[in-house]
Amino acid sequence: MVLNSKLITILPNLDAVVQLPSNESGLVLHEKARRHYWEGTGWLSVKSFFYGQAFYNTGKGLHTVNDSSYLVLNHGQPYSITIESELAVESFCIFFKEGLAEDVYNSLHSKPEKLLDCPLASPESKINFFDKTYPHDKILSPALLSIKSSFADRRNQPGWLEEQMHRVMQLLLKVHQKTCQEALTINAVRASTREELYRRLFRSKDFIVASFDQPITLKEMAGIACLSPNHFLRSFRQAFRQTPHQFLTSIRLEHARKMLSEANQSITEICFSVGFESLGSFSRLFRRHTGFSPEQFRRLKR
Repeated sequence: MVLNSKLITILPNLDAVVQLPSNESGLVLHEKARRHYWEGTGWLSVKSFFYGQAFYNTGKGLHTVNDSSYLVLNHGQPYSITIESELAVESFCIFFKEGLAEDVYNSLHSKPEKLLDCPLASPESKINFFDKTYPHDKILSPALLSIKSSFADRRNQPGWLEEQMHRVMQLLLKVHQKTCQEALTINAVRASTREELYRRLFRSKDFIVASFDQPITLKEMAGIACLSPNHFLRSFRQAFRQTPHQFLTSIRLEHARKMLSEANQSITEICFSVGFESLGSFSRLFRRHTGFSPEQFRRLKR
């Protein structure tokens, strides 16, 4: 996967962008494009894509977003997005105005008497979400799909989209709380250290997913996490119950299974396109993980 900074920017249809008044909660982008490149600094946002994928480069890591995941980026995070596809990729991205997350959190967790005196969160109560991809879940994803399906018909109804913004933010805070609890399982003495290590490991995990078709070394994976190779290897295995190489192999085989089921490329072409350097090792690994050779698997799926 190569992020091409020379792509011509394809501006979205402005009719598909709904921007709420500046004193409200944010904006929604719902668009389709085959080619798109943009870079800049964004708002806190939830980004989802359908019928294809988008690549994000934050300068610290790479993230692939497709039908199986959504991406969360924080307010003020510089990034670029690239879409290169033969078919139109559908985007559905929600951008939240700065301070909304803190205000919603404050309303959910403060005592009623405090809310009467101080209804808004203090400027110091900044929430730092985890910049990473999340697999579609039973918390936030149903709301995203529901809003997307109703968006065209209801986006101009007074108050509807504003309410959806608050609903999604409440759910995003639930996801964040669950993620914070996962971070506490990381092996480190201080809670702040566990959280930072968790962020770095997921940054590298997203990098592996985004770069699976390229030759990736342990040193490169560790560099994305800003850790020594040995520390990264130990921490990754402790956090995800597999080594970085095992995870990379599983991602490559997952893509190979999909291509064997759907694509017309030869097995040799598929082998090299998903990052394997030897047809023999690919066939052995594929049989070990699926119980079938690539040829047998293709015949079964067709």
